[in-house]
Amino acid sequence: MIYLDHAATTPLNREIKQSYEELTEKYFANPASFHRLGQQSAKLETMAREKIASLFKVSPLEVIFTSGATESNNMAIKGVSLRYLKRGKHLITSRGEHPSVLNAFKQLEEHFGFQVTYLPLNEKGIIELEDLKRALNDETILVSLIACNNETGAINDIESIEKLVHQYPKAFFHIDATQAIGKVALDYSKVDLLSLSAHKLNGYKGSGLLIKRKNVDLLPLLSGGGQEYNLRSGTNNFPLEVALAKTLRIAFEKQKEHYEKVDKLRHHLISRLQEIEGIKLNSTLEGSPYIVNFSLPKKASVVTEALSSRDIYVSTKSACSSKKSPSSHVLKAMGKSDFDASNAIRVSMSHLNEIKEIDIFIDNLKEIIASIK
Repeated sequence: MIYLDHAATTPLNREIKQSYEELTEKYFANPASFHRLGQQSAKLETMAREKIASLFKVSPLEVIFTSGATESNNMAIKGVSLRYLKRGKHLITSRGEHPSVLNAFKQLEEHFGFQVTYLPLNEKGIIELEDLKRALNDETILVSLIACNNETGAINDIESIEKLVHQYPKAFFHIDATQAIGKVALDYSKVDLLSLSAHKLNGYKGSGLLIKRKNVDLLPLLSGGGQEYNLRSGTNNFPLEVALAKTLRIAFEKQKEHYEKVDKLRHHLISRLQEIEGIKLNSTLEGSPYIVNFSLPKKASVVTEALSSRDIYVSTKSACSSKKSPSSHVLKAMGKSDFDASNAIRVSMSHLNEIKEIDIFIDNLKEIIASIK
């Protein structure tokens, strides 16, 4: 098997799996319980929160455990918007965001009367700072942008964007860092809210995080027993939280090593793609090496199906939207043609891949394209 769809999800790290299973067997009590077993669970949960806080250089009070980036994105976007709607009802995002962001803004726009500005993407797949400058105004209360695009790997200039946003005292800045955390080196120190998922980093599905600065208040989406500082009620799955802390620690420790390996894979992949007539590269070398997006001269769905039958796995676009529309909204936002946006392949790699796998993929891709009339 050759798996080149790591942006959709990643295989579970055996070390993390072992830790999780040991925890669930030995410490199963509710961490909110006052008896000794419950307090042992609570202590482990606190240690996990403190470890994550140290990795991000934030206070443990700013670490909110969630079920994944979709929940974190919704919690940040809706939580800020509904909490601060008396300050203003203008929100900013881009046309190239993940569906969990775009659909959250759509709901706020259609059901709560917010005005949303959707910034276009340039040919590199990122926003233009001048567009953001024009969009910001005194009624803006939130700007939410992806750090590293899940379809193309394009990396927004987070530091410059943050400086622009914070020129407006009412505005908060949220980033979806799901494809960036543990992979590319970015400065998150002045971001107000940050979302991520564990399963993009060889951790567990159903586990995520929202970093929320102390100066930001949120309207909770869930009401109940007051867990997660009254922001996310419900019994904590503390073994997943401990596993997340370990997932992030490993990712941060190995980030540089893994980046260097994957960057070599990217350069080799792009070099081999140039051997195929009609291939159009949609990703740039300025983006993340983990994701390479290109358009085919033939129908992408047919090609990916043929590759799958050969035990080679890639995707046509984001796994969260691939079944809903044949065309990539990200590539369309970049100005790509309908044909190119509908016939793109996303190859997403990890440190687990090898050069020989890239060669096997390219050789099979050549054969399949040549066989399609």
